Amino acid sequence: MPLQPARLMPTLALLKRFVVLPLVIATVFSLIGSSWLCSHATAQDQSNSVVAVVNAEPITRKALSDASLMRYGVDVLDNMINRHLILQACQKNGIEVTNDEVRGEIERLAAKFGLNVQSYMQLLEEERDITPAQYSREIVWPMLALRKLVAGQVEPTQAEFNQAYLSQFGEAVKCRVIVVPNKDTAESLRAQAAANPDEFSGLAKKYSKDEATASVGGLMAPIRRHTGDPALENAVFELQDKEVSPVITMGDQFLVLQAVRRIPASTPPPTALPAIKEQIKDRIRDQKMRGAASRLFAQLQKDAKVTKVLGDEKLQAQYPGVAAVINGQQVTLSAVGAECVKRHGVDVLQGEINRKLLTQAMRKSNIKVTREDITAEISRAAKSMGIVNGDGSADLVSWMQNVTSDGNTTAEIYETDSVWPSVALKKLVEDEITISKDDLQRGYESSYGPRVEILACVLADQRTAQKVWEMARDNPTEEFFGQLAEQYSIEPVSSSNRGKVPPVRKFGGQPAIEREVFGLNAGDLSGIVATGDKYIVMRCQGRTEPVVKDMAAVQSELVRDLREKKLSLAMAEKFDSLKARAEIDNFLEAAKNLQPEATPRVAQAGDSRQQRK
Repeated sequence: MPLQPARLMPTLALLKRFVVLPLVIATVFSLIGSSWLCSHATAQDQSNSVVAVVNAEPITRKALSDASLMRYGVDVLDNMINRHLILQACQKNGIEVTNDEVRGEIERLAAKFGLNVQSYMQLLEEERDITPAQYSREIVWPMLALRKLVAGQVEPTQAEFNQAYLSQFGEAVKCRVIVVPNKDTAESLRAQAAANPDEFSGLAKKYSKDEATASVGGLMAPIRRHTGDPALENAVFELQDKEVSPVITMGDQFLVLQAVRRIPASTPPPTALPAIKEQIKDRIRDQKMRGAASRLFAQLQKDAKVTKVLGDEKLQAQYPGVAAVINGQQVTLSAVGAECVKRHGVDVLQGEINRKLLTQAMRKSNIKVTREDITAEISRAAKSMGIVNGDGSADLVSWMQNVTSDGNTTAEIYETDSVWPSVALKKLVEDEITISKDDLQRGYESSYGPRVEILACVLADQRTAQKVWEMARDNPTEEFFGQLAEQYSIEPVSSSNRGKVPPVRKFGGQPAIEREVFGLNAGDLSGIVATGDKYIVMRCQGRTEPVVKDMAAVQSELVRDLREKKLSLAMAEKFDSLKARAEIDNFLEAAKNLQPEATPRVAQAGDSRQQRK
């Protein structure tokens, strides 16, 4: 790997700050590109192209688009509306952002962090999960467009530059501080400090509630002009060395400060001054741009005439094939679907491939999933989570409210992505599930049978285990074993509880331990049991009584639980088998892996000419 992120940690924090700097841009404009402005005809031309083949059956781009649209259409449309608004603003003002400008900005930003473009893009992809193409069109293009739209509002004034320069190079005051939540306490401490300034450090250590400064006698970073609260800065700069300030209110905290010493203003070397001035101006522009961008978007949204069609059945009948109308311009469903595929297609396609595998297996076995099957599975899920009515039946209304409470999962998505696959797999394997007498006996012993109570000492290596075992054998008392566990066990529960651990049951998934302890009597010491990379020494304390002595009393419950467990295992094995035997060609995934690293063409204001035509 040509670039190791660990070597770039000093710049990584700044890089992350920059990537999220245009907050409105990065969150609202997830993509500005010609693809979502392309004509409906272009989308139709691609609708029958194949994105995957599963056992010789194709999945078309249209099918993938519809599946992606169902899952992500509403969110993507909201973003597209906002993107469309800014593009319309660019068109209205004759603003164009060229590919050369995008490339130039990326080069400038890479150089700002001391990286070449390739290394910069690789770092973004590894640390921020942003591909070069996404970065170009989702962040850089909108940032440049906004910069041009609000250009008259973001240039630094001389007064702003002077303030920023003073905040970086001007005079500073080194201070100590006491922070308390009560004004009377602050006044009392202030009086003590004013009477004896040399005791300020001790008072801060003893009484200040700000742990970061209290531990160093109240010392804090030097305070400069124009960096924070003006009232605090004014109060500090009025103090002489060792002088104590009046009580200063900051939110719900009360501060008392003491000036330690003045730090004179610094003067950068003349050769560095041009670069420093440009850095300061860039910082002011970035700060002003965020505010100007927010105000611009608020105004664009306020003035816009937007009709959201997607998700509204009446409007969909009125505007067939349209997702939204924005200031008279239509955004087609096919365009939103294409955007959804671009952003989520790889993940959605994997789900469609899995669904195709299940559909093929069901067709081969002549099995169908009915509406009654779907409802029964939803009821089962609700009951398993304890969401029931007073009569014990499933409370389907509450369950569906719970399932869809995240705001992203609809009832249709839940049934398609969770319920239908579960029912399909269950129907494929349910005839193979049998419960034998041996299954019942093992299930009974595991859930209701006697358990062995033990003390355990878990060791990391065999040599230490041998040493502990010999000491436990030579002093065979429960008290001494508890001391050994407390001293040597590397497992927190047994160490803190002097060896006491939960009782061991049969068929609980620890066969080596179970075989050993069920052969012990009270007071017996086990051998050294190796399990994984650990070594365990145990002392038997005895056995518990069976929870239920008559297996017939719980047989129906056992059958139900065992069937559920066997069914779950069989379903997982069946699906793994279907995937292992399948012949799958995933062209979308292959295309993603073969994408070139070069910065892609991004949309310009002129790209909308085709749609306007």
